[in-house]
Amino acid sequence: MAKVIAVSNQKGGVGKTTTAVNLAASFAALEKTTLLIDMDPQGNASQGFGFNEAQDRDIHELLDMAENPDLLSYDSIKSTILDTRLEYLKIITAAPDLAALEIELVNKMSRENRLKRVIELLKPHFEFIIIDAPPSLNLLTINTLTAATSVLIPVQCEYFALQGLAELFNTIRLVQKNLNNDLKIEGALLTMYDSRLSLSKQVAEEVRSCISEKVFQTVIPRNVKLGEAPSHGKPVILYDVQSSGSQAYMKLAEEILNKDLNKEITNG
Repeated sequence: MAKVIAVSNQKGGVGKTTTAVNLAASFAALEKTTLLIDMDPQGNASQGFGFNEAQDRDIHELLDMAENPDLLSYDSIKSTILDTRLEYLKIITAAPDLAALEIELVNKMSRENRLKRVIELLKPHFEFIIIDAPPSLNLLTINTLTAATSVLIPVQCEYFALQGLAELFNTIRLVQKNLNNDLKIEGALLTMYDSRLSLSKQVAEEVRSCISEKVFQTVIPRNVKLGEAPSHGKPVILYDVQSSGSQAYMKLAEEILNKDLNKEITNG
């Protein structure tokens, strides 16, 4: 059964989609069967794999179908699962019309559980499912957190890095209490780190002092190749595998795998 990791931070520009795309690609490079689900109406994760146009079927249709669980089966949703250039990585795309769904969901029953119903059908077919959440705290984000087993929080190494994190942690606690008792914090990921800047070092120290036990050892550097890769419709591992950004995301995937392995050994 898949481990479902939501990549979430309501602040934009923190490396959220970059992390979702490149972590998923890194798991696939390690030959872990992986699915990336784009839950952001901007569709940037989809574009990061070259899907620049709306697809015939995408996550919006699946969330519509999930209103009636009787309509859902793996056979009914598998045509939305698209191939990527990586053998072990599949994707379910998003388009701008996904934004309208949040308005439609407001007065619906079980509005927070739509994605969870879809995910439960997908779990047996993958080892990892990565969800790129919207950069806001809305019903699409709540759906993402309700469906996930853990949440990974990118935090940029810049001024105001911790701004809004308290609100996100509060939302996570509310979801844990009311909708998803099993949701864990996978960790905070320091992004856009520049070792030449004292500010980056100060922010890293501040984040670690606030949430020390939940900060990844891996740090994502500020890297030109990470910024260039999406315009070519590729994760950075396919754009420039030798780049510092590519190597960092591979280390992050390995860190998560090793942590999970250690937990299994400990739990015996």
